[in-house]
Amino acid sequence: MKTTLKYLLVAGSIGLFSCNSGIQESSGSTTDANANTEVAGAGQSGVQDAISNPNVVQVAVGSKDHTTLVTAVKTAELVDVLSNAGPFTVFAPTNAAFDKLPAGTVEGLLTPEKKDALTDILQYHVYVGVIEAEGLTDGRSLGEVNGGNIKISVVDGKPIINGKAHILASIKASNGIIHVIDEVLLPQ
Repeated sequence: MKTTLKYLLVAGSIGLFSCNSGIQESSGSTTDANANTEVAGAGQSGVQDAISNPNVVQVAVGSKDHTTLVTAVKTAELVDVLSNAGPFTVFAPTNAAFDKLPAGTVEGLLTPEKKDALTDILQYHVYVGVIEAEGLTDGRSLGEVNGGNIKISVVDGKPIINGKAHILASIKASNGIIHVIDEVLLPQ
């Protein structure tokens, strides 16, 4: 009986090691080929994950209508923050929304001297927590990350942010929700 048990343990160990043949060792750590990996020197945004749903930044990066927003988020160095677990509700202006701003505004905000102003504006578009479109009710006020508040009104059954921004679409992400809007929200 003891001999049979020894053979089963040895056979099981061999089987276990052969099952792990898909695991590769690199720099002393074990990494499954399909699991998350992190790019050296990068924060949360450097995690490469082909399995999970995309986060709010990854959704924006994949949208041809949000290239200006993505450039602004990168310039303000907010990619890692918005790649974290959240949860976040992001009001994401389209490129066309940025085009409505006075000429030279976007270009000016993307300069190093205006990084603080750009960060303030971008943080005014982010609420900590997830609020679906149905939760954006008339008279509701949301405290944004920059410390300011946005005001929700409902017109013809649809939420309007700060009296002018309309929600064009809502997209769920792994760390929150994105409401695509047609105006840039400017802090008071």
